[in-house]
Amino acid sequence: MEKNLTSGNVWKNILYFSLPYLLSYFLQTLYGMADLFIVGQFDGVASTTAVSIGSQVMHMLTVMIVGLAMGTTVTIGRAVGAGDSQKVSKTVGNTTVLFLGVSIILAGMLLFLVRPIVSVMSTPTEAVDGTIRYLTICFIGIPFITAYNVIASIFRGMGDSKSPMYFIAIACVINIGLDYLFMGAMHMGPAGAALGTTLSQTISVIISLWVILKKQTGITMKKADFSPEKQTMGQVLKIGIPIAAQDGFIQIAFIIITIIANRRGLSAAAAVGIVEKIISFLFLVPSSMLSTVSALGAQNMGAGKYDRADQILRCAMGIAVGFGVCVAVLIQFIAEPVVGLFTTDTMVVILGAQYIRGYIWDCIFAGVHFSFSGYFCAYGRSEISFIHNLIAILCVRIPGVYLTSKFFPDTLFPMGLATATGSLLSVIICVIFFGWLKRRERSRKKITSV
Repeated sequence: MEKNLTSGNVWKNILYFSLPYLLSYFLQTLYGMADLFIVGQFDGVASTTAVSIGSQVMHMLTVMIVGLAMGTTVTIGRAVGAGDSQKVSKTVGNTTVLFLGVSIILAGMLLFLVRPIVSVMSTPTEAVDGTIRYLTICFIGIPFITAYNVIASIFRGMGDSKSPMYFIAIACVINIGLDYLFMGAMHMGPAGAALGTTLSQTISVIISLWVILKKQTGITMKKADFSPEKQTMGQVLKIGIPIAAQDGFIQIAFIIITIIANRRGLSAAAAVGIVEKIISFLFLVPSSMLSTVSALGAQNMGAGKYDRADQILRCAMGIAVGFGVCVAVLIQFIAEPVVGLFTTDTMVVILGAQYIRGYIWDCIFAGVHFSFSGYFCAYGRSEISFIHNLIAILCVRIPGVYLTSKFFPDTLFPMGLATATGSLLSVIICVIFFGWLKRRERSRKKITSV
């Protein structure tokens, strides 16, 4: 259901939009965590490593799809803010055509490259077969994974974050049930985890399409809306491609970290894989602020309310930093029990606790630059998000992790700390770019007033 968020209390609007998004992101993250938890109950370290590596590859692909779909969210949000319903319908239709083609091509390419991907990941020998089975099944399901995330981006652009939450809640329950069936009762291992995830995503798409067709969602489509239009697709891609590239580089950095850990042995590989899942859960709040600022900011900028968009940014950063500080301090005291939820291997628990105690500080800095990234997307300057992440990854995150792995071979703590330092650089760059945009705005206003 379309909701205009260009008026009313800013804090109330942020909570209205972000809480359902936060819950839906939590449920989506629960997919991967449930897979790891359940496979750990029925199989050994090799299967756990296969699922953690395979799900990391899939997470990278998913966030890139979500990043590309951010172009849809922002374009629709600006149209809603401007009261242009025709533009909303045209964007929905063109997005459908665009992502259908992308998903089919992507699935075919990845199925052909599954073995090279597993090799590039430096997957431990014991986990190679399980990782191949996991990725093959997930790659087949890419059109459905893409469809869910695109549908969610359309609803969020219209100011509706509740409908995607309902869709993913149903899928999550089904996924957990299928995990216990395939991995527990049928002993299918990593293949069972992938099959459960793919089938549950498929069901989610079917339900969401039924709702769009049968209920009053605010989406009215004509055949002409599905006719490819260069300007509409170009606008979606102009915003979405830099975000997809940014998210891709971030995930590549994480994969490189995984490769470095994999070369330190099976225990280190399992520890890093588990911590990445825990971190993805803890990053729910920072990530929700990115989508909240981009959706609400786009609507308000579309309505010409740039000061209100700035206020949304400040509120989102306050929420993210407050949450990050609390979580970072708490993890210092409970790291071992948290990692121990996913494995009974003592060495994996020790290494995982070391890694997460350093990594967790990233939660503070990431919350700030995620909020800035959402603002830059809404502003139509998503390339800024790409630039600050690329610089941080190439100058700090990757070299920092590599060097700390060499200089500190007996602990993973410095490797985790190096990732947080990369986000700190991103924050500094974002502040500089934000100031630059504000100066340009003031200059334009002066020229206009004259």
